[in-house]
Amino acid sequence: MATKTASSTAGQTNGKTAYSNGQNKENPLEKFFHDQLKDMYYAEQQLLKALNEMKSASTTEELEDAFDEHLKQTERQVKRLEKVFSIIGQKPEGKKCEAMDGLIKEGKTIISETKEGTMTRDAALIIAAQKIEHYEIATYGGLVALALTLGKHRAAELLDKTLQEEHDTDDKLTDIAESCVNFEAEEEDEKSEHSMDTSSSNF
Repeated sequence: MATKTASSTAGQTNGKTAYSNGQNKENPLEKFFHDQLKDMYYAEQQLLKALNEMKSASTTEELEDAFDEHLKQTERQVKRLEKVFSIIGQKPEGKKCEAMDGLIKEGKTIISETKEGTMTRDAALIIAAQKIEHYEIATYGGLVALALTLGKHRAAELLDKTLQEEHDTDDKLTDIAESCVNFEAEEEDEKSEHSMDTSSSNF
């Protein structure tokens, strides 16, 4: 009976073909690049769940539509990351991202601490969402730069496409906040204060 040679089994682990058999030869920068990709793969998947909650909690149709659009966009971004993993010969997998978990937790807190159906909640949700966008912009920007440095030009192109989408989403959220939400939230507060003053004066 023929026996398997070392070379024939080098690319297998527990009977499964490995995506990369040269991980032990990775230089530190390349390993960091792969780890950051795993961070974002995890982060985007967690964001999909959070966006559904933020969408449901929104007061205005404009913000609800923006979250819905970004939800669909994030689904495409997850698939794009999977393509990047494939290009660099890595298995798509996530790595717990403490930063994204913290940002999502903050968003949940905002929902619980603001009144349903108010513009104040929308103003707060926009800020929470933009914090997430800014984290993603910083991370994807760094990933694009690293991919170029490492000569992974196709991966850089895909990551840059996601980076531009994050910039566009951030700009859209700013437009919604500045065009109506922030002003209406302020008027809402003034009406609330006036109502409290009127109520107290009746005693």
